[in-house]
Amino acid sequence: MENQEQGRRTFSKRLTPIEVEKRIILFFYTVVAEFFEFEEGRQFFMDVTDSLGKEWTFVGTFHANNIVENHVSISWAQFSLEKGLKVNDEVTFTEKPQGNGPWKKFKVVIKRKIRLFGQDIWGELMV
Repeated sequence: MENQEQGRRTFSKRLTPIEVEKRIILFFYTVVAEFFEFEEGRQFFMDVTDSLGKEWTFVGTFHANNIVENHVSISWAQFSLEKGLKVNDEVTFTEKPQGNGPWKKFKVVIKRKIRLFGQDIWGELMV
């Protein structure tokens, strides 16, 4: 799912059981096409700042697939462990303004659905 947040480009999704278990996040290439130029097998780096201001570097890889569709895998093992990510958490990457650096810069926000007084509420995960 792609959104516009305060004029900045974003991409987001809800985590699946495989993504939580393998500590990797997968996007169809069409979701991230305006951020990265596809080149099968090539790795790329993302400088990411979380909601607490901590900086992370995620490594992504492009995968070509005739059956499923071209996709991107983003490895974030330490981030996933430290944040305690769960199935159905929503992850949103928002592009940050950047200079001439070779890496893309993003802010990442994790939201989790909780049930409060019989209502489902999405709240930002601040850990």
